[in-house]
Amino acid sequence: MAADAERAARATPAGDDRYKWIALSNTTVAVLLATIDSSIMLIAMPDIFRGIKLNPLVPSNSFYLLWMILGYLVVSSVLVVSLGRLGDMFGRVKMYNLGFVIYTTASLLLTIDWMTGAAGADWLIGFRIVQGIGGAFLMANSAAILTDAFPANQRGLALGINNIAGITGSFLGLVMGGILAPIDWRLVFLVSVPFGLFGTIWAYKKLRELGVKTTAPVDWWGNGAFAVGLTLIMIGITNGIQPYGHSAMGWANPVVDLELGSGAAFLAAFAVWQMRAAHPMFRLALFRIRAYTFGICSSFLSAVARGGLMFMMVIWLQGIWLPLHGFSFTETPLWAGIYMLPLSLGFILAGPLSGYLSDRYDARYFATGGMVGASLAFVLINALPVDFQYVDFAAALLLNGLAMGAFASPNRASVMNSLPPEHRGAGGGMNTTFQNSAQVLSLGIFFSLMIAGLAAALPRTMATGLIAHGVPVRVAQQIGHLPPVSILFSAFLGYNPIRQLVGGRVLSHLSHANVAALTGRHYFAALISQPFHAGLHEALTFAIVACLVAAAASWSRGKRYVHGQGTEPLAHGRVHRGEDTMGQSPPR
Repeated sequence: MAADAERAARATPAGDDRYKWIALSNTTVAVLLATIDSSIMLIAMPDIFRGIKLNPLVPSNSFYLLWMILGYLVVSSVLVVSLGRLGDMFGRVKMYNLGFVIYTTASLLLTIDWMTGAAGADWLIGFRIVQGIGGAFLMANSAAILTDAFPANQRGLALGINNIAGITGSFLGLVMGGILAPIDWRLVFLVSVPFGLFGTIWAYKKLRELGVKTTAPVDWWGNGAFAVGLTLIMIGITNGIQPYGHSAMGWANPVVDLELGSGAAFLAAFAVWQMRAAHPMFRLALFRIRAYTFGICSSFLSAVARGGLMFMMVIWLQGIWLPLHGFSFTETPLWAGIYMLPLSLGFILAGPLSGYLSDRYDARYFATGGMVGASLAFVLINALPVDFQYVDFAAALLLNGLAMGAFASPNRASVMNSLPPEHRGAGGGMNTTFQNSAQVLSLGIFFSLMIAGLAAALPRTMATGLIAHGVPVRVAQQIGHLPPVSILFSAFLGYNPIRQLVGGRVLSHLSHANVAALTGRHYFAALISQPFHAGLHEALTFAIVACLVAAAASWSRGKRYVHGQGTEPLAHGRVHRGEDTMGQSPPR
C-alpha cells in the first residue's frame, strides 16, 4: 500500500503540465489572503478602537486589543494539524475549498459590526476566530496540495513562492491596514470578500484531488486534548502580559499559573495518548526523520524571533519615531506600514530565488545562512538610536527580509519533501502549528521583556517630565505608576494619552505653553523613547539568540533528503545519499 501511495503521490496529471501552475496560483492567493488578515489589524487597530468607541487606556481593554489580533493566530494554531489530518482522510482539495467558504463568510460578517464598546469588540473577536478557522483550513492543506502537484525537483520553487507569499502577506497587511482603515475601518475586512469569492469559485472549478487518502478514523480524544492544552497555554501567555494587582505583568497571577499548568498537563496527556493511539492525530514517528525534525525546530525558532518583530517595529514607528518627525497621530498608521516596506521587499526578492536554488543545491546552506543573516540584521537594529536615520533603519529591515526569505523557502521545501505522501497534510499542518504557536509565544516573550523595561524606567521618567511642565507632584506620580501595558498599547495605537491622563481640570490651571507641549506630537513620544529603547534592547537580544540557535538546528538537518528516493542528484553530477532518519527506518 505504501508503494502504491508513493507512486500515486509522485504522479502528475498526464499531459496536463498546466495543473501544477493552477494549483500554485490558487493556493498562493489563499495563503496571501490568510496571512494578510493575520496582520492587517496591527495597523488598523487605532481606527477600529475609535470606530467602536473603545478606550485604550483602560487596562482591561488590553484584553480586547490582544484577542482581536491573537484570536486568529490562536485558533489557526490549534486547528491546523487536525484540519490537515482531515485533508489526508477526506481529500485535501475538499477541505481547502471549505476553508475558502468559511473564511469569506466570516470576512463579510466582520464588516457589519454595528455595536460599540465591549459588545462591538466581542463581535469582532468572535468572527475573527471564525475567520481563523477558515484560514486554518487553507493553510493546513495548501502545502500538501502543492507537494502533490509538483515533482520533487520543482517543489522548492513552488513552496518557496507559496511560502513567501504567505510571509509577504503578513507585511502587506500592514500597508493595506494603513490605507484602508482611515477611510473606514470596516474596509480592512470587506477587502477580503471579493478575493475570497473569486478564490472559492476558482478552487472549486479547477483543483482536483491528486493525493493519497487515508481511511483511518479521527482521533477525537487526541484532537480534544491538543486543542484544550494549546488554547490554555495561549490564553495564559496573553493574560501573563496584562497587569495583576500592583505588578506590571500577570505572571504571578494564580489564574495564569493555573492556565499554563493545565495547558501543559493536557499537552503531556496528548503526547502519551499519541504514542498509544491506533490512529494518532500527531504522527510522532515523523520526528524520526532528521530533515523533518530539525526543519520544524528551525522554523519554530525563526518564527519566535520574527513574531514579535512587527509589533515592536510598529510601536517604534507609530508611537515614537513618526511623531518625533512631525507626523500627526492620525497619520502614523499609514506611514508606519509604508516605512516597513523594505522588510516585505526583502522577502519578495529572496524567497522565490532561494526556493529555486534549493531545488538544485542543498537547502541547509540557504536556510542556515538565512538565520545567520537574520541575527546580523537584529544586531544592526539593536544598535540604532531611538531617533534613527531612516536609511539605516531601512537597510537593516531589508537585510532582515532578505535573510528570512532565504531561510523560509528552502526550509519549507525540505520539510515537505521529507514527508511520506500519505502524511503530507498532517505533517504540513504540524509545521504550521509550530510556526503559529511560535508567533503567539514570541509576542508573550517580546511584550514581557518590553514591559519589564518600561516598568523599570517609566514611572520616574513620566513623573519627572510631567512635573517639569507644571503638573502637580501628586498627579504626576499617580500617572507615573499606571500599568506600563496601557502606555505601551497607547504607543502601539499611535495615541497621545496625556490629555486624558492629566485631565482637563489640571490642564486648565497650566500655562498655554505647557498645555501645548504636553498635548502636542513630540512630548509623549520623547517621554517614552528611552524606557521603550531599554525594553527593545532586551527583546532584540532574545531575537538574536533565537536566530543563532535556529541556524544551528537548520545545519543539523543533514544532507538533502527526499522521501522515497535513496539518492538525490545535486548540481554538477554529484550525488548525495539521503540521510532520512536518525538511525531508524522512515515511518510508514
